[in-house]
This record gives sequence, structure tokens and C-alpha cells, in this order.
Amino acid sequence: MGGGGQLVNVPVIDFTKEDLKPGTPSWLSTSESVRQALEEYGFFVAEFDRFASDELRNGLFGCMKDLFDLPDETKLRNKYEGIPLKGYVGQNPKIPLHESFGVDQGTSPEGIKSFADRMWTHGNDQFCKCLYEFAKVVEELDRMVARMIFESYNMPMCYEPYLKQASYLLRLLEHKGSEEDQPKQAFVTHTDKSFTTILHQNHVNALEVETRDGQWIKVDFSSPTSFVVLAGDAIKVWTNDRIEAPRHKIVMKGNERRYSLGLFTFIRGIVHVAASLIDEEHPAKYKPFDHLELLKFSYSANIKDFCGL
Repeated sequence: MGGGGQLVNVPVIDFTKEDLKPGTPSWLSTSESVRQALEEYGFFVAEFDRFASDELRNGLFGCMKDLFDLPDETKLRNKYEGIPLKGYVGQNPKIPLHESFGVDQGTSPEGIKSFADRMWTHGNDQFCKCLYEFAKVVEELDRMVARMIFESYNMPMCYEPYLKQASYLLRLLEHKGSEEDQPKQAFVTHTDKSFTTILHQNHVNALEVETRDGQWIKVDFSSPTSFVVLAGDAIKVWTNDRIEAPRHKIVMKGNERRYSLGLFTFIRGIVHVAASLIDEEHPAKYKPFDHLELLKFSYSANIKDFCGL
């Protein structure tokens, strides 16, 4: 159950450049880097400085600590019938170091306030403010990445429908420190069911990602400007396996707690292989599927078991 990941160079892409505007040489070269990183690794580290100040980060992680310090019976109010990923996960002897909450419509003030009102009897304005400021930054990064992906595959016409159909789930995660001398796996090895996932964390590194050749690598994204962009099962289907959704896990070592946030993007409606990515050499490998139905599918199962041809 421990970690054996190696510290190696992982793709790092700079989104802080002032001239990073659609159509510019900088945008086109960055788009190519995004596609290449996702095709080769299934993820990359994005340097994005919109949330780098100590005040913003300390406020955010302070609010998260307050959330995870709530009584257990309060945490259980975070329920979503029929879609477990959108609710509370914790107090599970199989993953004792893991706790997490789901905030549906996680980039909207309404979605965040609805969650806060469940957790605190009189709401929590400071929590809502911190989380909304963070969510808007990550939503901006998600839209940039999505546009770059579509344009790099010569399908810019997909971007506007994406904006209309994208549904955001924000998950707040805590992983407790391991009191054992050896590293301990804190969450199951899995792929994400999203189109893409964007992760941000405090200073405690614990994410390990498996490469296409089966090597586990440790990912350092503890910088205030670092975010990890992961490909999910839905983009694997949409690209007809050109992009791989990488398996990943959380491996804790030491006593410090890891606080992290993940923005999961889902498509409201049917996901299918992009028609232009199907040809004689690359026949379609998947059936169309309802993306939200995939959320009910087992974490341990492969996407091919759900909609493979």
C-alpha cells in the first residue's frame, strides 16, 4: 500500500505569460505543449499566479481546517442522492487517512452558499468568500486549458458548446498524516471520471501518478502558483485514446495534514468520440455515454467496461 514513486521531471507549463492570448504565437505554442503533455503523461503542472498571495491561500486553507474540524454528524449532511462523488467521504476504515466533501455547482456563489448553509447553522460568509475566490481562478484555468485542447486538435468549434455544457464539482480534501515510519496510501488508486480535473494543495506533497509505461512518479506542486491538470475518463473517450486518463493515488508520509482542492469538470449530456479523430487507422473505441451516469460507476472499474466497443 506504500508509495514507490520516483522524483522525475514532469511537464510544467507556464500560464502566467502576459502575452498568453488566443491566436498569439505564445498561445499556440502553449496549446501544443498542453496537448503533448496530456498525450504523453495524462497530466501536467500548470504555473498560474492568480491565487498566489499568502493572504488568499492562508484564508482558504484556514477555512478548510475549520470545515474538517466540524463534528462527524455535521459532515454527514453533505449528501447527494444517487451520486456518491458529490457527497461526503470519510470515517471509512479502508481509507482512514482520507476525508472529503463535494460542492455541487462549485464555481457558483449559489452552489458554495448552499454547501456552507448545510455545514453551519447560520452559514459562513468567510468560507464562502474564500472558496468562491479560489473557484473562479480555477474555472478560468480550466477554460483556458479546454480551449487549448480543442484548438490543438483543430476543433475550435467545440469550445462554445463546452462552456454551455460544463458542470463543475469542487471537492475539498484532507489527508491525515501517517504515524507509521513507512509511507501509507491514503486513497485508492484510480482514474478520474471527469473530462479534466485541476488540483491545488498546501505544502504537503503526496500525489503520485502512473505513466503510460507503468512508472509511478511523485508530483511536486506545493508552490503557491502550481496546479495539476489531470485528464479524466471522458477526455480519454473524446480523443479516442489519444489522451490517457492516468491512474493516480495519494501516499502520505510524516505527520502533517494535506489539504487540497479538486475542480472536476463534467459534461451535461452525451460524450462521444470526436468524429474527426476517427479514421481507418483509428476506429472508434467507445460508445456514446451519459457523462453524469458515469459518476455512479465503480471507481475500480475501467472506462472500457462502461462504454468500450
